[in-house]
Amino acid sequence: MSQIIIIGAGITGVTTAYTLSKLGYEVTVVDRHLYPAMETSFANGGQLSACNAEVWNSAGTILKGLKWMLNRNAPLLVNPKPSWHKYSWMGEFVSNIAHYRENTIETTKLAIAARQHLFAMAEQENIQFDLERRGILHFYHDKAAFEAAGRTNALLVAGGLERFTVSPQEIREIEPTLQGEYFGGYFTPSDSTGDIHKFTRGLALACERRGVRFLQGMNVQTIDLSASAVRIGLQALDSATSPSANASAAYEIAGDALVVCAGVGSRHIAGMLGDRINVYPVKGYSITVHLDDADSVENAPWVSLLDESAKIVTSRLGNDRFRVAGTAEFNGQNRDIRADRIEPLVSWTRRNFRINTSRVVPWAGLRPMMPDMMPRVSKGRAPRVFYNTGHGHLGWTLSAATAATIGTTIAESYPVG
Repeated sequence: MSQIIIIGAGITGVTTAYTLSKLGYEVTVVDRHLYPAMETSFANGGQLSACNAEVWNSAGTILKGLKWMLNRNAPLLVNPKPSWHKYSWMGEFVSNIAHYRENTIETTKLAIAARQHLFAMAEQENIQFDLERRGILHFYHDKAAFEAAGRTNALLVAGGLERFTVSPQEIREIEPTLQGEYFGGYFTPSDSTGDIHKFTRGLALACERRGVRFLQGMNVQTIDLSASAVRIGLQALDSATSPSANASAAYEIAGDALVVCAGVGSRHIAGMLGDRINVYPVKGYSITVHLDDADSVENAPWVSLLDESAKIVTSRLGNDRFRVAGTAEFNGQNRDIRADRIEPLVSWTRRNFRINTSRVVPWAGLRPMMPDMMPRVSKGRAPRVFYNTGHGHLGWTLSAATAATIGTTIAESYPVG
């Protein structure tokens, strides 16, 4: 039986492991954390959102970014400290404005296709992850923003998405708990939400039942490629997790092929393999509001929302949790949770809903973004190397489809035998 090694136990790594296991491969997943889904797959906005498939490479995004740079509460924040990686990445980002239309349409198609794969995984393995299939509602505060959104909507529709305009009255009917005044909106009834952490952990357990081996708490030290195998040298980050008697000893695993699903770590791993995967870590923040009283349970929305002016998204996670997420921060590998970036999320929640915010849990994660906003799902330069990474803000949305794609690619190169 062919053996595949996957680096990364987030949403892309675990969906890839599950897909390859079902194809008949023997799979080993390596991750530096002690458990799956402990980084960007821990507490994101929760949206499975084809309606957010618009890539960010546009002149409008750049103009907004320049306007927001002097506002500490703005949705976008760039640390001006010089960094070759950051500014070269931004240069490539600008150069991809020319591909804005085609990449948005392609991403929309991929997001729509991903739904059937993800829902099939959840149904077959009986994974409970607070799934709500109530659609996603975008709302806009003024005419200019609403009309600009119409141009984006045309691309989403061209990609096959069912999405239609709604009036202020219809916004109230779709989600009665909203408290503000709005010019109009767009509603995507086929989109949904769920708890990415619950799903990923549930799918990881399903993988283990299928024989997938997880090596958690392991740091990749070396990667050796030969004509016949891939060999990876590992170091346990905690002696309690070491598979060897001597925790300080090098531990080596071997396989027929390697799939890199390492999120923001993919750039480093790719460099070890002679490839260039130009992922930049774009930080996002979320809060989980615990709905501890009956009024809060009643007044928190069930329909998933996106406030375009604030770039904030929401998801209802079961009866007693409400997730609010947003912001994009260019600040390197910094994972610090900043109070001044969390406060706007809490204030937005108070303005828009009559719910108690006395128990709020903050979180920050790093989105693995490519300059063209398109995931890398392909072979590497060297034989036996593959990539499924760089999904940016749509890892939760796209992962099940890209796992199917990379599974097909691997099967063509290294059939199960």
